Amino acid sequence: SSSSFQLVMVPCLGSSAFENMSGTYVLAIDQGTTSSRAILFGKNGQIHAQAQLEFTQHFPKPGWCEHDPNEILGSVMKCVEAVLTGQVQKEDIVAIGITNQRETTVAWDSATGEPLCPAMVWMDTRTAGIAEALIEEGGKDRFRKITGLPVSTYFSAVKMRWMLDNVPAVQAAMAQGRLKFGTVESWLIYKLTGGKDGGIHVTDVTNASRYMLMNLETLTWDKSVCKTLDIPLEVLPEIRSNSEIYGRVRTPLLEGIALSGAMGDQQAALLGQGCLQPGSFKNTYGTCSCMLLNTGHTATPSESGLLTTVGYQLGSGVQAMYALEGTVAAAGKTIQWLRDEMELIETSADSETFAMHVPDAGGLTFVPAFSGLFAPHWRHDARAVAVGITLFTRKAHFCRAALEAVAFQNVDILQAMRKDTGLQLDSMRVDGGMTANNLLMQMQADLANVNVLRAKTSEATSLGAAMAAALAVGFWSGPEQVEEFLGGHQHFSPQMLEEERRWNLGRWCDALGRSLSLSKWDPQQSTEPLEAKQKVLQSPDFTEPAPMGGA
Repeated sequence: SSSSFQLVMVPCLGSSAFENMSGTYVLAIDQGTTSSRAILFGKNGQIHAQAQLEFTQHFPKPGWCEHDPNEILGSVMKCVEAVLTGQVQKEDIVAIGITNQRETTVAWDSATGEPLCPAMVWMDTRTAGIAEALIEEGGKDRFRKITGLPVSTYFSAVKMRWMLDNVPAVQAAMAQGRLKFGTVESWLIYKLTGGKDGGIHVTDVTNASRYMLMNLETLTWDKSVCKTLDIPLEVLPEIRSNSEIYGRVRTPLLEGIALSGAMGDQQAALLGQGCLQPGSFKNTYGTCSCMLLNTGHTATPSESGLLTTVGYQLGSGVQAMYALEGTVAAAGKTIQWLRDEMELIETSADSETFAMHVPDAGGLTFVPAFSGLFAPHWRHDARAVAVGITLFTRKAHFCRAALEAVAFQNVDILQAMRKDTGLQLDSMRVDGGMTANNLLMQMQADLANVNVLRAKTSEATSLGAAMAAALAVGFWSGPEQVEEFLGGHQHFSPQMLEEERRWNLGRWCDALGRSLSLSKWDPQQSTEPLEAKQKVLQSPDFTEPAPMGGA
């Protein structure tokens, strides 16, 4: 498949032309799942220019999702080229920070500097067999004490194992001592610092914490876990902090500039949102939505279905800040489905317009478990359900129920965080495309009983990467400066009565129960004869609905 290359250059007002004279920009590279971006931040923390470019998504088989590592690199360089036109020269840039889609794994040959196979994207599920075997042998939480993560298809370790088992080129490079593994920031740093000619093989603590191989206490690769998965230490990158000079760029376009920041996208947003105090948390509403809670210098184990991860480490030898994380699989994806597959709306913004036409969802509750439920439930056998449809139900109700579903899923994660930490957690910082939807922001405040704080700038992720890079070279003075760069927040405070909130959460819990175990009816998975199916369908086995007063 091919993608349409669309380059958008946005020169932003607000930065003076005089800034150019003194080398006063930091460059953030934001390498996402569907597009790459380059953003130039001025000394005042505001965006001077940015460019964005989509790249090709490859789905060669059901459940497989691949990227071409060279196309990723090419898209990044084209974006950089676009922001370096006109007034800004490479001499004006003091440092580069990279933020990236996490877990996506690249294998390359250190002799040629070239990829050995396509990159396996975080959402790729071909590793289900490996994950299942590991779970069967030692349980889902066998590595959780060490790595903070349950065994799952998402994490890089199982992707590496699959490549070692199934890709002859990877096996040959391994046998000859030429194999290198890394996540996307690792690949980009390697290529930018020289590739086969002395390229640096490093990763940062936040990306490393998603391999399912790193010891959260020591911030080093755990020998016992690596041994269990049979992944040799010498193929893995060296783990470094988020904010230090890894090396200098050796490609002509950016020759000599310090590469001094790298962070996984969600952790970059935590820093870029100014969540610097233990107990502060942010929620990013993208295709998925992802909530991270700063837990301070302690890696808090979760008893409630969340992941324990590194928040950030701003400097070599500096104490790391840890975080609890919960991800909702279908946030923006729910609205995209209404738009692209159901064709109920023409643009994503229509979801708010139609939802405003009705005072409530008319008894309809929607659970968008299209590919199962992520945190805190971890039910891959769940499927999407719409509960409570009547002849009165129309498009506006569906739009409203879809927006509510995004908010409800985040309530589940927030409740898990409250349970794990014992904290009240009453102030949620938000960013991401969906936060433009005022109705959703109010629903979130009401259903979660939190104050929702929407930053004036929507670029928390790239700002976090820029901050990490800038701190390493002394361009900005401290992470607390992000507060002034964000330019304040718009507040949405809860308006819903407690009784109504409990009633709504009861309705959600009931619908959630009905979404479980439905994957057995997936056409491609079912082996039962039709008569058996019909027999079961005649007597549905529903769980007792939750009482009206909530879960």
